Parts: sequence; structure tokens; C-alpha cells
Amino acid sequence: MPDQPAGISKAFQLLLSEAPAHARAWMGAVQGLDNASALDKKTGHLAYLAVLAALRLENGVPFHVGLAKKAGATRAEVLSALLVGLPAAGNAVTQVIPAALAAYDAS
Repeated sequence: MPDQPAGISKAFQLLLSEAPAHARAWMGAVQGLDNASALDKKTGHLAYLAVLAALRLENGVPFHVGLAKKAGATRAEVLSALLVGLPAAGNAVTQVIPAALAAYDAS
């Protein structure tokens, strides 16, 4: 398997190595949706982090924090994005904060 970007989860690494055709199909859909979005890259990455936090999908957080930071997001913006869902999803969104901040500080 070729080198993977920092923060990519072991589960996604296995998808890439064990089911490459499915991974290509998935990534094609992801890229198509990204191209269709009216959001700028930073806002899109922050919005995606809000969704990951609300769904408590911690495995994807480090990778997507790196993308948000690369797009210009500050540490405070990342934290704020994670907490957007607090009123609707409750304090479950706080579960991803440690992984997100560790990833931000490490990148």
C-alpha cells in the first residue's frame, strides 16, 4: 500500500488496500460532492468536522482536522466547528475534542 496521508484511520487504510475498486468509487463520489459544493474549502472542512463530531466518528477526525488546518482553519475555528452541534446533538460532540486538538497540534 502506498504511503497514506497523516491521520488516515486504519479502517480507511484497509478499505484502500483490501477493496481498492470500492475505495476508488467512494473517492469519486466524495470528489464529485466536493466539486458541487458552494462552500469554500475551509468552511467545507469545518462543516464536515461538525458532522463527524455530531455522529461521534472520531476515527475520521484527525485526517479532516489536518485538511481544515491546511485550508487555513485556526485551532479555535476547529474547536468551534466541533461544538456547532452541541445544542442539537448534546455533549456527545465533546468526545472528539481530544483527538481533534491533538491532531491540530501535531500537524
